[in-house]
Amino acid sequence: MRVVIADDEPLARERLRGLLAEQRGVEVVAEAADGQHALHACAEHRPDLVLLDIAMPGIDGLEAARHLAAFDPRPAVVFCTAYDAHALSAFEAEAIDYLVKPVRAERLAAALERVRTFAAGREKNGDNGAGPVGQRRSHLCARLRGSLRLIPIEDVHYLHAEEKYVVVHHARGEDLIEESLKSLEDEFGERFVRIHRNCLVARHEIVELRRAPDGHVQAVLRHGKAPLEVSRRCVSGLKETLKHL
Repeated sequence: MRVVIADDEPLARERLRGLLAEQRGVEVVAEAADGQHALHACAEHRPDLVLLDIAMPGIDGLEAARHLAAFDPRPAVVFCTAYDAHALSAFEAEAIDYLVKPVRAERLAAALERVRTFAAGREKNGDNGAGPVGQRRSHLCARLRGSLRLIPIEDVHYLHAEEKYVVVHHARGEDLIEESLKSLEDEFGERFVRIHRNCLVARHEIVELRRAPDGHVQAVLRHGKAPLEVSRRCVSGLKETLKHL
């Protein structure tokens, strides 16, 4: 079993590393001090399990788990935290187990057994483990040749579907993500508005609607290089949305 340890406390990482060394068939392939580096480590090493602290700087453990839900294959997540108040949120993030610090050897061993059972069931059912996880993320995650780029949601100008990918147009350029436009609309519907069956635009990015010479309605964006076409079925709803911006 390949394991990534993510905790901002060096002593906590050292303790987990020591406990894992006592378990057969377990290899620690990477360590991280925050959620962002944990995601990079998972993209590089493709672990079977991530031991995640919750209270970490930047991207915390709960948000990291929501990003990991989109990984293929998806690693199992076990939270290790000093606070038991996060238990409900942890299981909403589909964690396999929840360990309270200081982590005891027997509880860690039980969690590892649950992970093995989870992995065996997933393999039997031919399931990569990916699935929807509640709560909105603060970033989108673009996978890049074994690494990844985290894109803050507030930097996204618009999202455009192209075949099985979605192109994220943001303040620093463009990136591809392997998520559906529908799932992004469900998660971030308060921030983005649909202007076409294959395009979602950040509400604050729309400056005006105008009619092109060919009669089609276009949306002019604050940071867009060119206006975007608005489908006829979206025009009336978009006009109503703009009244309340």
